[in-house]
Amino acid sequence: MSTVNVSGDRHYQVLIDVNWKSELSRLLIGRTRAALIVSENMKERVGEVSGGDVEIFTFPIPDGEAGKSTATLQQVWNWLGAAGFTRDDLVIAIGGGATTDFGGYAAASWLRGIDWVAIPTTVAGMVDAAIGGKTAINSDYGKNLIGAFHSPIAVLIDFTWLETLSDRDYAAGLAEVVKAGFIADGEILNQLRGRDLSTIRNDQSCVLDIVTRAISVKALVVSEDFKESFAREALNYGHTLGHAIELESKFTIRHGECVSIGMAFMAHLQLSLGLISPQLAQDHLDILHGLGLPISYNRSAWPTLLANMSLDKKARGKSLRFVTITSIGKTERLENPDETLLLAAYEKVSS
Repeated sequence: MSTVNVSGDRHYQVLIDVNWKSELSRLLIGRTRAALIVSENMKERVGEVSGGDVEIFTFPIPDGEAGKSTATLQQVWNWLGAAGFTRDDLVIAIGGGATTDFGGYAAASWLRGIDWVAIPTTVAGMVDAAIGGKTAINSDYGKNLIGAFHSPIAVLIDFTWLETLSDRDYAAGLAEVVKAGFIADGEILNQLRGRDLSTIRNDQSCVLDIVTRAISVKALVVSEDFKESFAREALNYGHTLGHAIELESKFTIRHGECVSIGMAFMAHLQLSLGLISPQLAQDHLDILHGLGLPISYNRSAWPTLLANMSLDKKARGKSLRFVTITSIGKTERLENPDETLLLAAYEKVSS
């Protein structure tokens, strides 16, 4: 087991390579009730959870982004109320990033904030969504527009969850690992460069190292900037277009796949602006493509994507902002680039 410390509205630990049930039993000590918010596809694998004298309730929610709705949240609020949850009780979110986003927000919004634990079951959840205290549900107008900053009391990383993960979901999660490499830790890219998904999945020491490194990148950034000024915005590299694609596709495309397209787009945009070298731009495309991730999207979607980007959380008024890099580990902010440059970069990733 290894530990990564995170500070935000509270100090907590990410416990890596643990048995989640054993660690959870320790965290249940002193509680009266616990709410297991579980994604539907994880319900059978979660099975029975023993809490000693703690009364445990299980609430399955729809998989993926479909579960992050006001309708589902209303059901959970009613359920917490009927069960008599107080400030001394605990919410436990078990599932992918969408489930930990949702479970965290349910905890944040109940009694103005009760404790919660994140148990991510996907690569994306482990390295990104479960860490940093950003909790949210979706709006008809965009992803994660309704939410709160509310840190968990612990994040439990158990790699056995990944054994049954599909190659598509595994690769989608690695997009966030790639992002961490570009914005902060070049050693991640060194370990991914020239390797395909199967090779990486079968190298457990590599998986442990790159996941731990990606977690450490996020932990350092969010500890420095909990409420998302520019330091934390760096974590959204590739996400401005990525989130726009998610919304345009009605969340039928994996978050990491959208981020991959967003990073490919940024490679072309940054190259056109002279911010990065041709080799660094090619590095984006080679690493992402090597993992089996998409690096192109529908050409005709551009007008909708441009409108969607204006709703991005980094936008300020009418100012559209992007996170850019100038070299590995060095990020900057790009505001209001000319729309012709944006279109030209998008045409490079159009299919």
